[in-house]
Amino acid sequence: MTFYQLIEDTTVKLLKFAATQLPNDVSEALKRMQEEETSPPSKAALSTIVDNFGIAEDTSTPMCQDTGIHIYYVNIGENFPKVLGIADILRKASARATKEVPLRPNAVNPIVGGNSGDNTGNHIPFINYDFIPGADYLEITAFPKGGGSENMCALGMLKPGQGIAGIKKFVIDTILNAGGQPCPPVIVGVGIGGGADIALKIGKKQLMRPLGERHPDPEIAKLEEDLLKAINMTGFGSMGLGGEVSTALDVKIDYAHRHPASLPVGVAIQCWAARRATARIYQDGRVEFLTHKEE
Repeated sequence: MTFYQLIEDTTVKLLKFAATQLPNDVSEALKRMQEEETSPPSKAALSTIVDNFGIAEDTSTPMCQDTGIHIYYVNIGENFPKVLGIADILRKASARATKEVPLRPNAVNPIVGGNSGDNTGNHIPFINYDFIPGADYLEITAFPKGGGSENMCALGMLKPGQGIAGIKKFVIDTILNAGGQPCPPVIVGVGIGGGADIALKIGKKQLMRPLGERHPDPEIAKLEEDLLKAINMTGFGSMGLGGEVSTALDVKIDYAHRHPASLPVGVAIQCWAARRATARIYQDGRVEFLTHKEE
């Protein structure tokens, strides 16, 4: 097996994991939420969700009919030399996984219509690259994002004078507008500052962070906790059926320094089917799955 074949095979496994098995932090959080929720309709919905992802894992079938549009986060170690052609490798992996898992084809031409049939197309899969100082591995996260929750994401170009109060209001207004449409309980990622595209990119990247993990900056950590509490006070509950604790699983926030004239806020929403899977591939051919256990 060539090294590039190893990357492709690993990525196919990541897409299968993402579609059929929730990361442990998400599955455990949903089980705890089921126990804590007191609203009978939401508690029943959570029970169905827990049963559903259990069956999906046992049978290796997708937990939702929407298996998402393919997005990758690729972190390249500075000492990892074999990165040429990785975009083509990930594209092949998406096409393979579509047939082998199988996954629903979700790549549609927005201008002339028509589905590509294999989850690839212009700029899709979309690949986000970053570099890791001193590392000797390649880290790939498969993040097939569902359409229902994506439709509820929002960008706000706030006035700087609106400050933290304005940021909170925009996030809560986004959740109020979303209601039950993104299939709560949701995970909310918030990006603050930078520019319009930067805020949304930062917000979506927050959906990769493990549930319960707080931002190292105590002020941002408090903002995460305040918004999580406020969102659950909306009472939408699981699948919008009403509930006291089951509208959101967590809120994750990060920021970029902004221009003096603007205060962008990007809100990315993820449904309960939090499809993400990560692996590290080392130069010696070892593969370490960080979010799932390989059979």
